[in-house]
Amino acid sequence: MPIHFISDLHLSEDVPELAALFERTLQDWAGHLDALYILGDLFEYWVGDDDSSNFNTRMTAAMHAFAQNTPLYVMHGNRDFLLGAGFEQASGASLLPDPTLLSAYGRDIVLSHGDALCTADTAYQQFRAMSRNPLWQKALLAKPLAERHAIARLARSQSEGMKREQGYTENGDVTDAALYALMDEYGWPLLIHGHTHRPGHTPIRCEPCASERWVIADWHDGRGGYLRLDETGLSARELG
Repeated sequence: MPIHFISDLHLSEDVPELAALFERTLQDWAGHLDALYILGDLFEYWVGDDDSSNFNTRMTAAMHAFAQNTPLYVMHGNRDFLLGAGFEQASGASLLPDPTLLSAYGRDIVLSHGDALCTADTAYQQFRAMSRNPLWQKALLAKPLAERHAIARLARSQSEGMKREQGYTENGDVTDAALYALMDEYGWPLLIHGHTHRPGHTPIRCEPCASERWVIADWHDGRGGYLRLDETGLSARELG
């Protein structure tokens, strides 16, 4: 059976059509895949496993039902880096380190959310290093739930404001230096990632090595994308 990869769903109760699409997709795919990999930013934000809102409970219940028949793997993104053991238990998913090396259908594939490869955005990389620090996370999780939500909403508002002001910037994309370093570390496998919201399939060449990079489509406007891996190779598909 095939393996599917999705990323950057940014699920929230503010966008009910994407939550409904996610639930329908899980129902359609359950029992028909060798595995489903969610490579980061499953949620618009996640403020801790103790947030048992109706929406979070509904999403993790759908995932748990899916995981009864199909292996489910989730990688942290830049919006949901606080997913933890409580999320694993509620969803039935296994959290993956970033990057992760997968061997399937005779290919070695390195999986990543992709944000660590955008090294030209130095301000974000400083935040990323801080937010992955266990002590920083412990301090944040010690704050009241309402305060954590307020912090997340403020961060989201600031991020969206910067996007509106700056539009497309090269700083928000993967750099060649980071890309080549990752590929060298893992022996030039195929690369799959999300994060950039710039889906596509491109060759990677750094003589004498060569491979290819697939960027997963993000979900928006009631539609989504995914990658399908089977005996014929990788292909990009649409949902909606």
